Parts: sequence; C-alpha cells; structure tokens
Amino acid sequence: MTRVVVGVEYDGTGYSGWQRQHHADTVQARLEHALGAVAGHPVTSVAAGRTDTGVHACEQVVHFDTHAARPDRAWVRGVNTHLPGDIGVRWAVQSLAGFDARRSAQMRRYRYLLVDQPLPPVLLRNRIGWTWRSLAIEPMQQAARALLGEHDFSSFRAASCQARHAHRRVDALGVERRDGMIVFDVRANAFVHHMVRNMVGTLMRVGAGDKPAEWVADVLAARDRRRAGVTAPAAGLYLVAVTYPARFGLPTPPAGPVFALAQGDE
Repeated sequence: MTRVVVGVEYDGTGYSGWQRQHHADTVQARLEHALGAVAGHPVTSVAAGRTDTGVHACEQVVHFDTHAARPDRAWVRGVNTHLPGDIGVRWAVQSLAGFDARRSAQMRRYRYLLVDQPLPPVLLRNRIGWTWRSLAIEPMQQAARALLGEHDFSSFRAASCQARHAHRRVDALGVERRDGMIVFDVRANAFVHHMVRNMVGTLMRVGAGDKPAEWVADVLAARDRRRAGVTAPAAGLYLVAVTYPARFGLPTPPAGPVFALAQGDE
C-alpha cells in the first residue's frame, strides 16, 4: 500500500463544500471518483481542511492510499482528465511514512478578498466578497491585533461547528488595500467553522465606523457568537496554503490569489 499526496486547486462556486455528502455535489466526491478511475479501485481521501460551500482553494492538500503503482505524473495528468474544469490536481508525490494531510499540518493560511464600492463587481461575483460601504484600513489593522495569539475563538465560531473546542492560535492577520480591493491574510495552526469569515465580518464593522477598534477585543473575550459581526460571503474566501514539516518534501505553497480591478480608463 502506497500513500500518495496531491495538491488540489478548485473553484468552490458550484459545490457544497469539500466534504462528501449523500445528496450534494462536493469537491471530495469528484476528486475521489477521478482518483479511483486512475487507481483502478475505490479511493478514500483525507484533506487538510474542510472548505465550505462556495469557498475556493489555491492548494488543498490531500492524501490517499492505493495498491496501484503509478508515476507521479499519472496522478496529475491522468486524474485531471477525469475532473471537471473547476477542479485540478497541481502536483503529486509519494509520501514518507506517517504523513497525514490533516494531522501533520503545522499551519493553514486563508485569504479573503473584499471590494468596498457602491456596486458589486459582476465579473468577479463568485470570486470576491463585496460591501457597498467604504471601509477604513487603519482601524481594521489596529483591531486585528487583538486576534493574534492563542485564544478561545468561540465568538467567531459557527453554531454548527463540530470541533471539540475553539482554542486556536493565530500567528498573522494582515489587512491591506491592494489592486482595488481589501485583502485579509490569516495564518493559524487551525480554524473553527466560519472563523475567517466571521473575523472579516467583524473587522468590517470597525472599518465602516460602526464600532471602535477596541470593540474586537471585547468580542473575543465574550466568547459569544452573537457579539461578533456578520459572516462574510463565502465567495471571497480562499484556502491558500497548508504548511508541513520539511521532512515530508512537499512542494512550496503558492502565494495566493489577487485579482486586479480596473481603476479608471486606460
């Protein structure tokens, strides 16, 4: 039995999230069907994280076990021939003993892309979040500092979350305006359900001037989801990269998505 690791990119618009479901189309179900076609036997996969409906991935890391002897290129090109155009395997390697896509992960990085302008961007409607309100960057940057470190993130946890607890460690939370949009970059050891989208929605309240920057620390301390902001739309969220110990020899993660919006006439 060989354990193979693949890096998968997908547009989550048309899927009910990553995780396989009985009555919905999911990324995991599509990928396992394609992997099984190349392996010649049913395949069960394990991913680094379970993205929600409409959430995208630049590099979801997935492992599976197989009896089939195939070169790495077959797990890329061969599998891609059985996948729809909005899902693609980008690389494949045979793993060292003990690798687990979920348990071996040291860090996960998400990026949220948001446009604050009077009208929603039509061409990027499934790729980016939108608010009609103009947001100030500096107050959001100040507020974001309260979320750094190890905390109980219950205030940013969806009611449907199945995790045993909400203690997580956030190592970086950047907020900047770039190429006509606001980019939120979040890096943590792990996330609870809707954590990034709820943090973004909360920071948006600060950016809009509804709340002072200090309010976010109060929200965090309350450990009460009702105290935080709305859940930002799924379309703007991307799983960018998952970090593993160097001994596993996985490819370097991608930098992440940015879409340049047109700024006036050329």
